[in-house]
Amino acid sequence: MLINRTNLDAIRVGFKSSFQAGLGQAPSQYKRVATVVPSSTKEQKYGWLGKVPNVREWVGPRALQNLQEHDYAIKEKPWELTIAVDRDDIETDNLGIYKPMFEEMGSSAGSHYDLITFSTLKKGFELPCYDGQAYFDTDHPVLDEDGNETSVANTDGGAGAPWFLMAANRPLKPVILQKRKDFEFVAKDDLKDDNVFMNKEFVYGTDARFNTGFGFWQMCWGSAQPLTPANYETGRTALTAMKGDYGRPLGLMPNLLVVGPGNEGAGRDILKSMLVNGGESNKWAGTAELLVVPWLA
Repeated sequence: MLINRTNLDAIRVGFKSSFQAGLGQAPSQYKRVATVVPSSTKEQKYGWLGKVPNVREWVGPRALQNLQEHDYAIKEKPWELTIAVDRDDIETDNLGIYKPMFEEMGSSAGSHYDLITFSTLKKGFELPCYDGQAYFDTDHPVLDEDGNETSVANTDGGAGAPWFLMAANRPLKPVILQKRKDFEFVAKDDLKDDNVFMNKEFVYGTDARFNTGFGFWQMCWGSAQPLTPANYETGRTALTAMKGDYGRPLGLMPNLLVVGPGNEGAGRDILKSMLVNGGESNKWAGTAELLVVPWLA
């Protein structure tokens, strides 16, 4: 193939089309557990996470609910993926080998949101949230009815494969995906570019800017205990009984059980089997949706 601007433009369009095809085929589970927050700055603060606003009876003047400030911020991270195409492959018209590579580039870019979101959720037993404690912790500070600080847990620990029960039907989900720039296709394919002159390579890539953090810890129960009906009940009871400051019930109803491949069978037994123990009714059947996430493997 003759290497000129017209042919290079056509090649770029073809590579970009393959990239977009792969991008559209990427799995997308992250929106089930993450709230996407657009950002226009490198670092965004979420100090308001310290307080959930509460409706009150209107007696007298309005009560201004000052949002408790916490020094919790999510700082964006840059991400990239780049492929170099040898000039010889273009001259010999050997471009068929690159089509699946650019489709895979698109798929890898699109699925990276899932990878990062569920990696963050899995690390919630060690990474801090807005109150300075690990997101999944046994002693989150909460004020009781009398204004005294008490400790509240959203985990029962364990050392096995983690699973998560969450109220994912609220405006703010357990994970925050702060997104400043989506993945887009870029090219350095001008004959005067240094990469062409020095290395006889035409370079194509994609890049984005985003990062993840945590929302309200009250919305999610994380456990590394065996996924049994008894442990599922422990998590469900804890979430439905969860209260905010001054004893205010949050009214949470867990609706999503998130598991890795190793816990799929146990999750199905708990949520989908109508009968257990040789004929007894399964009281937990249908109480939540099961989401099996390969990124938790």
